[in-house]
Amino acid sequence: MSAQMPVTNAESVSTSESLVAPVRRAGWPPRSPLRQVAQYLLIALLAAASYFLVSHFFLQSVSVVGVSMVPTLQNADRYLLNRWVFHIRSPRPADIVVLRDPLDNGFSVKRIVAVGGDSVCLKQGAVFVNGKELEEPYLVPGTRTFAPSGLEEHSFQCATGQYFVLGDNRNASVDSRVYGPVPRANILGLIIR
Repeated sequence: MSAQMPVTNAESVSTSESLVAPVRRAGWPPRSPLRQVAQYLLIALLAAASYFLVSHFFLQSVSVVGVSMVPTLQNADRYLLNRWVFHIRSPRPADIVVLRDPLDNGFSVKRIVAVGGDSVCLKQGAVFVNGKELEEPYLVPGTRTFAPSGLEEHSFQCATGQYFVLGDNRNASVDSRVYGPVPRANILGLIIR
């Protein structure tokens, strides 16, 4: 006489049911080579689009070429250019910016010293903004700022949306003293130091 164990409903599941649906592995069935190539191309396209968006609208790496911003920025040093900040706020005095140079359409790095509505006067080797001498602690002590072409005094007026820019190395900088105030459209972004 053998004793039988009662079988509950949970235990009555047939082992043959687990064999009905085969176990699927990741990547099974194998993808066609054409589909794989299409996926790789899509990934490459998305990566390129992301790079383009970030570098043209948010952050970009820039290298300083020249000595017009010495001692603040050195030749061949690399910095980040914040291209987004001026969509949030306007450029301000003391901002170091990359701009499209009005003379040769190249790129320059300069410091904003005056904004729209300001008057700038260069006289006696100093910069006056709205009649007050500009304090410039970022310059090498004793640096003088002279008007172009040996003029004793030269005045500029920044219209709305214009900016007066100077290089920190005044003796080696072609800036607003030569080409006048620059329009906002020429300012590409803010240097992050």
